[in-house]
Amino acid sequence: MAAEDAVPVEIAAAPASALPVTASWLVTPALVLLALSPAFLVEGFRLFQLTLVAIYAVAILGLNIVTGYNGQISLGHGAFYAVGAYSTAILMASFGLPYWATLPVSAAICGALGWGVGFPALRLGGLYLALTTFALAVAVPQVLKHDALERWTGGVQGVFIAKPDAPFGLPLSADQWMYLFTAAIASAVFILSRNLLRSRIGRALMAIRDQPTAAEAMGMDLAALKTRAFALSATVTGIAGALSAVAVEFVSPDSFTVNLSITLFVGMIVGGVASIFGAVFGGLFVVFVPNLAEEIAGAAPGVLYGAILILFVFVLPTGFAGLLRRAAARFGRSNLANKAPQGR
Repeated sequence: MAAEDAVPVEIAAAPASALPVTASWLVTPALVLLALSPAFLVEGFRLFQLTLVAIYAVAILGLNIVTGYNGQISLGHGAFYAVGAYSTAILMASFGLPYWATLPVSAAICGALGWGVGFPALRLGGLYLALTTFALAVAVPQVLKHDALERWTGGVQGVFIAKPDAPFGLPLSADQWMYLFTAAIASAVFILSRNLLRSRIGRALMAIRDQPTAAEAMGMDLAALKTRAFALSATVTGIAGALSAVAVEFVSPDSFTVNLSITLFVGMIVGGVASIFGAVFGGLFVVFVPNLAEEIAGAAPGVLYGAILILFVFVLPTGFAGLLRRAAARFGRSNLANKAPQGR
């Protein structure tokens, strides 16, 4: 009970809770159709961008698990993204594994790396942990360029892989199949993460975030839970990296600089901290807004992008997810007011 009390109202309330059960059954199929429709309505570069949105949404979700739900600030999740991408690329290019078979292997490698990083990082907290993970993001691209690993990583040249065609003779292009495959994997990751974070384990993670002393007094193993949260976060982000390698058909160290970690952090803030489906809005932001800023500003896209980001922080301090929560809460209150009996 104390763990539940420790969760802020803004975080604990979910938009779906304001909807009746019958409405939820109608909303879920509608969302599925909405997610699948771009594969048949959009083509070319726009479909590729939407595939990247789904990939970034998974990566941002991974970061949100450890930062939003467990309170550990990480500025190095681009490193796990890179490891997942390189694991898939190497397994496909050097060992001939099919793309789908590389995903669990890449996830396991990133999970093990996250466990190894998270365990010693438990002695740190706050800005010190952020600095440690930032150092990881800086170091990984340099490690990938090292001569000892060049046989596998391709050094500065990177690794090229082929985008898979649709299986079973399905009448789909490679881009259409990649979008549908990515959307299916992303949906599975989101559903599993949602169930986990709404379970006893998720409530324990939020209790550690909000009241670590009280959580420890209740008998929670803070070290074990924090380490597992970091490993799970790295696993989810690694899956996103693996999907990106298949979608982009190329990996190189310069694609995974520290800017990637900052981009994921920005996407989490814009989408909504401690929000599962807010990661989708974060993915939309980090994919489309920089391109929009470049089209409008021309020579100085960074200035416009920074201005848009500052505007979002001021207008939506709790992100898109916070806006949806407030709208759902207002909708629920208005429904209750309309159903209340009127006095004579």
